[in-house]
Amino acid sequence: MTAAGPELMAAELASQPETWARAVELRTEQQVLPARGARIAVVGCGTSWFIAQSYAWLRESGGHGETDAFAASEAFVDREYDAVVALTRSGTTTEVLELVERLRGRVRTVGVIGDATSPLVGLVDDAVTMPFADERSVVQTRFATTALALFRASLGEALDSAIADAEQAVTEALDPELTDAEQYSFLGRGWSVGLAHEAALKMREASQSWTESYPSMEYRHGPIAIAAPGRVTWQFGPAPTGLAEQVEATGARFEAGRLDPMAELVRAQRVALERARAKGLDPDSPRNLTRSVILGG
Repeated sequence: MTAAGPELMAAELASQPETWARAVELRTEQQVLPARGARIAVVGCGTSWFIAQSYAWLRESGGHGETDAFAASEAFVDREYDAVVALTRSGTTTEVLELVERLRGRVRTVGVIGDATSPLVGLVDDAVTMPFADERSVVQTRFATTALALFRASLGEALDSAIADAEQAVTEALDPELTDAEQYSFLGRGWSVGLAHEAALKMREASQSWTESYPSMEYRHGPIAIAAPGRVTWQFGPAPTGLAEQVEATGARFEAGRLDPMAELVRAQRVALERARAKGLDPDSPRNLTRSVILGG
């Protein structure tokens, strides 16, 4: 483990209640996002794609307009969208830059970006920058959740309860049965499906753990076969009726998320960090990964 070790990830992870509160107050920036009734796509890569999924579900289900979410490399953006929102911490991800370049002059683009000096700021029609949520660790924690806090606030949602839950999530003791498990399956419904996918990604990135993620109702269509003693099935938000009992019958632990799903993601981030420490890994510099994926020509 390096001298910097997990301190970057730990500090950035713990700062989330503060950065969420700051995002809620960005009223002017929230107005830059596509207005109610606009038909939009939200694009990103990796973590940003999963957050895009959550935003898309919240926006459309809340009656704000048709909203699709795509991985930037696989985006169908020639569908007469009123706007495309590009979410990226670094603003240097190749697939996002190429997509925005392709849309210039044809579709309004809005960037939600961590690095205010990145090249994407000058490419999009409108940029919302959140340098206070940017990170030095390769493993994303606070930028992703802070962007989602911004999105939720822009849709008219009060986040006082979520922020209080996050304050609890960054300080409460972690059960050793959670941190020492052999395998994790993260589940979500509606907007928390994207967060379940993100939780699994964090565990893989930071601690090289065996993780999977699914919509909750899909888990019983095969994946529950992996449930067994010493493994965890972790539900973000309310669980489908009977699922907890079915998982517990396998001998696996069913972790019923009791906090706001964004705060439950913070708990999963902490488990990933503790597992990395226990294995002697440096989660700030995970194996085979860099802070931004920049592809060669």
